[in-house]
Amino acid sequence: MTLDFGTGKNSLTSIFGEYCFSDSVMKERLPKDIYKELKKVRQGDKKLSLEVANVVANTMKDWAIEKGATHFTHWFQPLTGLTAEKHDSFISPVGDGTVIMEFSGKELVQGEPDASSFPNGGLRETFEARGYTAWDVSSPAFLKADKTGLTLAIPTAFFSYTGEALDKKVPLLRSMEAVEKQALRLIKALGNTTSKKISVTVGPEQEYFLVEKKLFEARPDLKFAGRTVFGSMPVKGQEMEDHYFGAINERVTAFMAELNYELWKLGITAKTQHNEVAPNQFELAIIFDTANVSTDTNQLVMEMMKKLALRHDLVALLHEKPFAGVNGSGKHNNWSIATDDGINLLNPGSTPSDNSQFLIFTSAVIKAIDMYAPLLRASAANAGNDHRLGGNEAPPAIISMFLGDQLTEIFEGVAEGKKVESKDGQSLKLGANAIPDLPKDLTDRNRTSPFAFTGNKFEFRMVGSSQSLAGPNVVINTAVADILGEFADILEKATDLPKAIEKIVGETYKNHKRIIFNGNGYSPEWEIEAKKRGLANLRSTVEAVPEFIKDYTVKLFEKHGVFSKKELHSRYDIYLEEYAKRINIEAGLAVQMVSRNILPAVNEYLISLCEGVNSVKSVSGVASKAQVKLIEKISSEFEKMIELCEKLDAIHDGAEKISEVYEKAVYFRNQVIPAMENLREVVDGLEKLCDEDVWPFPSYAELLFNM
Repeated sequence: MTLDFGTGKNSLTSIFGEYCFSDSVMKERLPKDIYKELKKVRQGDKKLSLEVANVVANTMKDWAIEKGATHFTHWFQPLTGLTAEKHDSFISPVGDGTVIMEFSGKELVQGEPDASSFPNGGLRETFEARGYTAWDVSSPAFLKADKTGLTLAIPTAFFSYTGEALDKKVPLLRSMEAVEKQALRLIKALGNTTSKKISVTVGPEQEYFLVEKKLFEARPDLKFAGRTVFGSMPVKGQEMEDHYFGAINERVTAFMAELNYELWKLGITAKTQHNEVAPNQFELAIIFDTANVSTDTNQLVMEMMKKLALRHDLVALLHEKPFAGVNGSGKHNNWSIATDDGINLLNPGSTPSDNSQFLIFTSAVIKAIDMYAPLLRASAANAGNDHRLGGNEAPPAIISMFLGDQLTEIFEGVAEGKKVESKDGQSLKLGANAIPDLPKDLTDRNRTSPFAFTGNKFEFRMVGSSQSLAGPNVVINTAVADILGEFADILEKATDLPKAIEKIVGETYKNHKRIIFNGNGYSPEWEIEAKKRGLANLRSTVEAVPEFIKDYTVKLFEKHGVFSKKELHSRYDIYLEEYAKRINIEAGLAVQMVSRNILPAVNEYLISLCEGVNSVKSVSGVASKAQVKLIEKISSEFEKMIELCEKLDAIHDGAEKISEVYEKAVYFRNQVIPAMENLREVVDGLEKLCDEDVWPFPSYAELLFNM
């Protein structure tokens, strides 16, 4: 595909947002009074009336039909972590054998998919099918293109007949409201009377692999599990550090160009792209937007990556660890909080009032992350991420926070009541200009930190590449909202505001500085130090997910109206069940690949080696010692492989006898995974001993270096 971004109708500025029913489109096409009313609805100042909904729906329909759309769908994000949609046409019969194109406000605002057919963790019985989708007015509608044409997609929330959240979006929207409510209280107590709205903003970075489609199709494990359950490392991996930020392969560049083009048409601000650390690994970064819009955007990015890669005879892999021995893929979640009049509340700034504001909001984040660290870890837990976290490539499973030396020194000084000077020699007082250049000059980056301050935002690096952004942001938002509320309670009653602020900042840092770590999070020494500090190290999903139903979690989420106890227990069941299902699939694949493919291939290779020895012996009268030694080595490993495969098969079958969801997940972690790892070690060793033409599956060398 050749893309021309010259002048005229094909220019980037002309095509950007072509398929997005954006604010500018609404402003242009809606009647002025309706646009103003909808604006108030989107800002949360007014309820949506049916009258306004009808006008918006009709305008949206006309816009979509002009572009070529014939259908619409309520686009939502169930607890599968993927997206879902049911298409309806705009046609409506008029009784004389003809039709008209209609789309009502009721159809725009509400849909009704089957609630019992999606993961619900017991919130819906099989016979209780009713569920609803509701228009998220703050996230723009868009046009989805496929081979059949265009479909109008309306971002929606998904909930049950009885009101429980059945998706990722409902809790996210609730958590955003919780942050806004408490942050507005706090900035008002600090003297801000101009800001009326506050938004959580997120900028996601998406990592992924690309592999040849024909090689992907020849690997059952990649097709059905998203990762390789077998595969020995080639002689060269990523140790030369020559892929990261290297020149991008032209074939990949062509894919990236088309990806950008399609994303830009949707109004998605794809900004940065580059080679990542591992061979055939890449990254795409999107510019900041509100948390719910960024979550929608990231789902579309992942969907587009997978769809467009196929056009280039490639496959995009979004699993956290497709290949053992090289870096896995994450999704960096850049989190900040801003007002409607352009104030980033995590920007150190250069004015007296900004310093107090920055320090109090940063203190709230420090306390929130320390108090709710296990819950934050749980928000990034899945079977794929268990392979990635703690490796020499990604944050460890221990939550810590990076502030940088200069900012840490400032907080230490406040906590100890000492005079602190900035780099330009100015003294820090809460209400004095002390840290004017921090965003540019005084803070380094720490890529080993799970939660790092990076100038005017915090980067949560633990999220897995396949995961929705919603879950982690729900936890961050609600935890921070809780502490902002505590601080607001104090400052609203304070008679000496500067003194009260200084006390909050100092005491918060003193009581929660154990979470601050500016060193190498990959080092074994940090794990020892973290244990001394009392920080949790939840190494696996099975250890982390129970945090969702602990008393402190239920109390936090019910207090801020984000989750009910019932909703939390449903997610506990869903996430553990998903974990068990994924390992179940991987174990089945391992047994099948050995039994059907690897065992016969190695057996044939052994036969050919034996025939070779006999041929040599028939000519020379002496068998080659080297050949005999190789046969003995392969025969020994061959027998081990059969034994370990049978053992894995038996252990795998044992999981069927366990019905309780937690016990089953524990069984898979403690019994099935070790059996898989033991089998893999032998199989990968055999791959190195066998002729590459004999091995039945594409090798790592082909998958990682063939493009």
